[in-house]
Amino acid sequence: MAKATTTAVNDGACQDLPVLEAPHEVAPQDARALSKVFLRELAVREEGTEGHQYVRNTLIEMNMSLVRYAANRFRARGDEMEDIIQVGTIGLIKAIDRFDLSREVEFATFAVPYIVGEIKRFFRDTTWAVHVPRRLQEARVELAKANEELGSRLGRSPSVAELAEAMGRSEDEVIEAQIAANGYSSTSLDAALGNGDDDDVDASLSDFIGEEDPALALFEDFHTLAPLVERLDERDRLLLHLRFVEERTQSEIGVQLGVSQMHVSRLLARSLARLREGMLADSPAKP
Repeated sequence: MAKATTTAVNDGACQDLPVLEAPHEVAPQDARALSKVFLRELAVREEGTEGHQYVRNTLIEMNMSLVRYAANRFRARGDEMEDIIQVGTIGLIKAIDRFDLSREVEFATFAVPYIVGEIKRFFRDTTWAVHVPRRLQEARVELAKANEELGSRLGRSPSVAELAEAMGRSEDEVIEAQIAANGYSSTSLDAALGNGDDDDVDASLSDFIGEEDPALALFEDFHTLAPLVERLDERDRLLLHLRFVEERTQSEIGVQLGVSQMHVSRLLARSLARLREGMLADSPAKP
């Protein structure tokens, strides 16, 4: 056990409280017994006093082995261990502040779920590349476990129906969880894809998933066309509207305007030629 002395803490609530020179060096088995003493003392000291602060801080340092024990379960996550321990310490502090001596439960038994819960909450809130609802985050964990168990037993990837049965969910919920799982991590569009040969130039993800948007070219055409249409006289604009918006035939347009179909055809051809000329003139020169 770490060296301790018996002294009175300044606010005088108890005259026989151990003062530990190095609480973080207390062995786990010794910390269990000492924690009972300090937790009883914490319950009777007034919050905000020097004595209360000392007891609380000592409890935290003395039980850091619980945080390290819980954090080791998440070592494979690849996150910085220091961050995980920091988050786990928050869970330990919550456990100390909420522990009830009257329940006659070992402090370690009470604290570990708090520590693990805080670490899991940290992963849930910070490690998803795309935010998804909590129910889908939980479904992803279930899905990963079911995939691993069924894959080991079946020797192949399980089907959606098999996963649904193992998880106790509908097939639609399993599919939704599979889609949501794609949001857990992300890859840069500039990430290189190649076989590593020196003679080959690595391509990036953007070379494979990007494509031209035809709607963008259409928008540019409309943007160029609009002022050209505005320059036409009222009759020519009406002809274009009847033909290409209302989709009337040339005969129907001729009847409405009181002219022949041939005349309608000539007027439309003249307007379209003027618009085509204007579009080509505004287009960038092509090599």
